[in-house]
Amino acid sequence: MLKCSVDDIIQRIQNEELFEAVSDDYSFNLKIDAYVPYVCGAVHDGHQFRKSLWDNCTHTEHERWYEEDPCTKEMVQSHPIVIAGCDSRFEYDLNRPSETAIYKDAWGKELWKEPLPIKERELSRQKHHNFYRVVAALIQKLESKFPKVIVFDMHSYNWKRWDREVPLWNLGTTNIDNARFGELVEFWRFMLGNMVLPNGIKTLAHVNDTFQGNGHFLKFITNNFDNTLVLATEISKVYCDEHTGIIFPEVVRSVEEQLKVMIPKMVRAFEIENV
Repeated sequence: MLKCSVDDIIQRIQNEELFEAVSDDYSFNLKIDAYVPYVCGAVHDGHQFRKSLWDNCTHTEHERWYEEDPCTKEMVQSHPIVIAGCDSRFEYDLNRPSETAIYKDAWGKELWKEPLPIKERELSRQKHHNFYRVVAALIQKLESKFPKVIVFDMHSYNWKRWDREVPLWNLGTTNIDNARFGELVEFWRFMLGNMVLPNGIKTLAHVNDTFQGNGHFLKFITNNFDNTLVLATEISKVYCDEHTGIIFPEVVRSVEEQLKVMIPKMVRAFEIENV
């Protein structure tokens, strides 16, 4: 893996180089093994939280981890193009626009003991800005090479906080063109609903059940690129114990292995669909 500036990463994309790099501030990473018409993204995978914020933060490390999306990059790491955040959403949230990416409070609790200094806020905003510079360059390059592109926007959510049965998989579609892509969404939901996981985990896949797909990553790409479909795809945290932080690697690996098959099938369906 290389360590590259954002300008260098963008130049490598424009030159259609194959590479794996972490940004020089270690805020995100990008792997391109081949230029293909699909991307896997895991914007909430990161857990890093810079030291200058530690003493001012009211949330414990576990409280931050609880709201992050651990292992979402791991679930798609075998695919040719993967982009993922390295920093915690508590530092800045890549799935929110820049003006609201830095939390004042998080899940009913004030985040900072004292208001953040301007220099800390600007550092976080710059990281957010740099990530989206690379996203824009990547999608622009792929749309120049392919008639259409699909982005798998991977997330997870805490199922134990719900007081009703919730699905293993939730697809958020309120901000995509459902008249154009509705049949493809249903095909993706059908495949995910047929996933078989260890430990007797019940497999259900619903659309707009727990979340509706209102994230900035999806909106940014959808609003700026006409021929790219973003599928906000959330898995409930059946692959870990939400309350202790223990990861169940057999479940994570099973998801990864099945997505190795399902994602390429979805891409092929997307390529032949007349949309």
